[in-house]
Amino acid sequence: MPDRRQPDPSTDDNPFAAPPEGRPDQPWQPRQPQRPRDGGDPSGPSGPNPGQEPGGPARWDPMDPVQRRARYAMLSGMWGFFFCIFGIPSMGLLLGALAMYWGISALRGRPATPADPTKGTPAQPGGLAALGPAARPQRAAAISGLVSATLALLLAGTSYGLQLAYKDFYVCRDDALTQTAELQCNTLLPDNVIGNILKVQH
Repeated sequence: MPDRRQPDPSTDDNPFAAPPEGRPDQPWQPRQPQRPRDGGDPSGPSGPNPGQEPGGPARWDPMDPVQRRARYAMLSGMWGFFFCIFGIPSMGLLLGALAMYWGISALRGRPATPADPTKGTPAQPGGLAALGPAARPQRAAAISGLVSATLALLLAGTSYGLQLAYKDFYVCRDDALTQTAELQCNTLLPDNVIGNILKVQH
């Protein structure tokens, strides 16, 4: 069995851990990959990590608002697209708009901040470059959220546009009390591909 050592509190990077007593509050800063203290292989005993930064791959930091918005954009856009496919355009419109807002905010990143000698905070770059190695997955999540949000908004807009263009048909179909009366509403549709898709089937 491998030796399970207890983590050293001095090197613990838990984002939810409380700061030590007496330390003043500091603004959020992106994580920096830990470099080996002995100057050895940064990949550790498991071998080299090609294409990764020193200290291993980028980690998900839930305390970073930019990373949260990128994930929110991806999830909201995906569910907004599904709601439009399932015939609930109102939810698709809402989630698509939220995904657009979160995706654009995530791609813009954060403004650059100068160094503050009084607080001991170094200067931070702006945009997604402030995330370091975590910028690539968050950019991919934000872009996928924007793509799915665009599709959701297009489907929701098309659904509302058809309801406005063929309002008489929808009102007739909703007010019909029998199957025969509902079938008669097909005469209010044009004789084209759209009419064939929207018409009431026998």
